[in-house]
Amino acid sequence: MPLTQIQTIQSLAEALTWFERELSWGVDPAHLRHLTGRIGELFTCVMTRGQMALEVNQRGYDVISADNERISVKTITSSTSVAFNPNTFDQVDRIVILRINVNEENGVSVETLLDCTAFEARSRLGNGLTFYIETQRPTRPVENLAVVASASYGSYTLKQYENGTILVFEGDRKVEPAKPVLRRIANEIGFDLLSAGGEQKTTRQLGAGIIRMLALQPRGIWPRSGAGQLVVDE
Repeated sequence: MPLTQIQTIQSLAEALTWFERELSWGVDPAHLRHLTGRIGELFTCVMTRGQMALEVNQRGYDVISADNERISVKTITSSTSVAFNPNTFDQVDRIVILRINVNEENGVSVETLLDCTAFEARSRLGNGLTFYIETQRPTRPVENLAVVASASYGSYTLKQYENGTILVFEGDRKVEPAKPVLRRIANEIGFDLLSAGGEQKTTRQLGAGIIRMLALQPRGIWPRSGAGQLVVDE
């Protein structure tokens, strides 16, 4: 039965939640292919306002977009290459390659590695119809972005940037990794380390929550363990 757009979004959220829960139980992402494939197809349905193909791997494609494109979806976690079946590639109008990233800062996120027509893909994939994933991609320094909130706790300064990134500084030195310091501060001020679903909060969730919690307290109360001033950027 076709899903409405709302139902597709809800299904994607449920699949991502289950994926996060499996990770919290210590399951290797590479062993969750049944979930990653489903997440990728649902994500593509949301992007294209599409529907799942009626049969699994129906003639080489997985999703039919709102524009009636037949889309082959490949979803990876740690693979370095993706290959397409040359016997069914002529049945595909568009290809989408996604990667599910898992890290301490962002938690689980879905990244689009390639999204193009099958015709465009042929020249990029070569005769083997194989896409090779770049292991390192250039990024701009987060310090170039605006700081939207900050707070001082003892000798530490917490900064939240406009993309959600949290950096912790001790004086002029950036503390890396930031999460152990954030966990220690959270324990001292009584901020919960777990989400409502029982999963460990990410670096961004911890940092943002701690800054908000410090902002609610009168100046001078924090930190409990020593002197420090709270400064919150509006």
